[in-house]
Amino acid sequence: MPQFQLRNTVERLDKPSSYAMSKYKKRRRDSNDNPSTRAPSPDLEEKLKDASTLYIGNLSFYTTEEQIHALFSKAGELKRLVMGLDRFTKTPCGFCFVEYYTHDDALDCL
Repeated sequence: MPQFQLRNTVERLDKPSSYAMSKYKKRRRDSNDNPSTRAPSPDLEEKLKDASTLYIGNLSFYTTEEQIHALFSKAGELKRLVMGLDRFTKTPCGFCFVEYYTHDDALDCL
């Protein structure tokens, strides 16, 4: 009987995306050309290990803060909720930032 090897096809959600890492590596490579112009910054993964803010995109323009608060407060206590607004009409434009008090609550929400 043949042996089957199982492997995950889905990446973990609590690590930086490949897009973010590629931008970081490019910026890091550019800064290595002239190291005197930039101060050393912590590694991207080091910055994200305690992050407690989530970006929520692709929201309906009719989504309210109350609806977002009701949904995301199920994962933990919210510290702050910031809705993206159109600069002229001051109406929601489809994204928000949800900030939790702890990193663990943000991971639970993911």
